[in-house]
Amino acid sequence: MRVAAALGRRRRHVSTAVKAACYAATGVGLLLLLSILGTLFWNGFSALNLKVFTEVTRPPGSEGGLLNAILGSLIQTAIGTAIGTPIGLMVGTYLAEYSKNSPLANAVRFVSDILLSAPSILIGLFVYQILVVPFGGFSGWAGSVALAIIVIPIVVRTTEDMLRLLPDTLREAVIGLGAPKWKMITLVCWRAAASGIVTGVLLAVARVAGETAPLLFTSLGNLNWSLSLSAPMSSLPITIFAYAGSPYQDWIALAWAGALIITLGVLGLNIAARSLLRRK
Repeated sequence: MRVAAALGRRRRHVSTAVKAACYAATGVGLLLLLSILGTLFWNGFSALNLKVFTEVTRPPGSEGGLLNAILGSLIQTAIGTAIGTPIGLMVGTYLAEYSKNSPLANAVRFVSDILLSAPSILIGLFVYQILVVPFGGFSGWAGSVALAIIVIPIVVRTTEDMLRLLPDTLREAVIGLGAPKWKMITLVCWRAAASGIVTGVLLAVARVAGETAPLLFTSLGNLNWSLSLSAPMSSLPITIFAYAGSPYQDWIALAWAGALIITLGVLGLNIAARSLLRRK
């Protein structure tokens, strides 16, 4: 009994020490996060005004805004999502419904996982070689394609996981009624997994909305007003990158405002995605 009591005390002491270490690590992480967010909100809100959304980027001291950068980011993100989502949906459906464990499916899944964790700057260099160099210049199309490549593996993984969660009895019931497999997938499986697939798309949008590295090699950025996809196009992450390192205080203030806009947008998309998935 004395040995058991001693072992019990030792376990309790070790448990208390480990729990205290976990609480301390969590506190340090939360403190750093709150410090970063506090700095961002303090500097971002102080620089946020109506001109940020109504004026284009101008030379230092001209009281410019971020209108062209915001619109450029929205356009490239929307096109990239529109290109990448159907491809990712089809590939994820193929992996979950047509070829679950075949060698080809395993190879596709392996490549998708590599793309999911690949540095975005490598994707930018890849698109630079296939779209920028052959066509003789940077463009919004090249930036949109780079963002689409980042979107694809996220949608592939989410679509496959959501479709695999559906019970096989649902598929058997639909096939038993005489429906072809493509109707079973489009009218039943996709509908049943719609909230999870949409959640993956929202998370993909949140991921590409703040990407800077791939756009440096593709759309490059543009300090002038231009919405042409065939020419260099401005974007919010690149404008923040350029303004934050400048010696001009008005540009630095605009960089803080742009960082706050991206943070609030990504935060809103993540909250919407999690709320949609939790409701389902």
